[in-house]
Amino acid sequence: MRFYLPRVLLFAALLILTCAAGRGPVRADAITVFAAASMKNALEEIAGDFMAATSHSVTFSFAGSSVLARQIALGAPADIFVSASTDWMDYLEAEGRLEPDSRSDLAGNSLVLIAGDGNTGSVRPGPDTDLPALLSGGRLAMALTDAVPAGIYGKAALQHYGMWESVAPHVAQTDNVRAALALVAQGAAPLGIVYASDAAAEPRVRVIATFAPESHPAIVYPVAAVAGRDTPASRALLDYLGRDAAHIILMRHGFAAVAE
Repeated sequence: MRFYLPRVLLFAALLILTCAAGRGPVRADAITVFAAASMKNALEEIAGDFMAATSHSVTFSFAGSSVLARQIALGAPADIFVSASTDWMDYLEAEGRLEPDSRSDLAGNSLVLIAGDGNTGSVRPGPDTDLPALLSGGRLAMALTDAVPAGIYGKAALQHYGMWESVAPHVAQTDNVRAALALVAQGAAPLGIVYASDAAAEPRVRVIATFAPESHPAIVYPVAAVAGRDTPASRALLDYLGRDAAHIILMRHGFAAVAE
């Protein structure tokens, strides 16, 4: 008995330790987020708070929503997708690339015409506005008008106001809206069309016109988990994005609440 009892006790102790380990802290996981370029500043701030509050890490890939959606459709290793367009999220949903019941609307935005910070004028969009003349031989910076949401919204707004036909030959198209913002900020283009949140993020530009909401499709940023990559960590981040603290950060960066 003296020889047998310690072995039993040792086995029991090991069993207790094993069970206790199973109830330990949740494993730290890495989360990869593909997100619209216009979301960069806000999402990085939100992710910083999320990582400080959890054991998880977040890595971003920022680009135009069209580029990111196509990459995800081809199997790119994204855990979460944040789009600047419901159309590209609809595309992935139709392709079966989204986790069921994980999609929600994160934020809205508005569309603005910007100039360099030395421009003190203002513009009233309309058919009588001579936008090419205001460019003074320069270019109007816009994201790709047939693929990137900001460019699609911008083209629709200019068409609504009867300004597109005259200014189309003078448009400099970029891969994403932040690239269009950079052209104006750096003085490479006198004017640009971007989101209000982009203008708020760049002190070297100023807003000289705001396009009415009815002039373009509603700007909505949906977010969802990518099919096959739905983990407790990614669900935790999706939940965090839906909290008031995240919404406050989004509003501070120039985004808008989504209309009910």
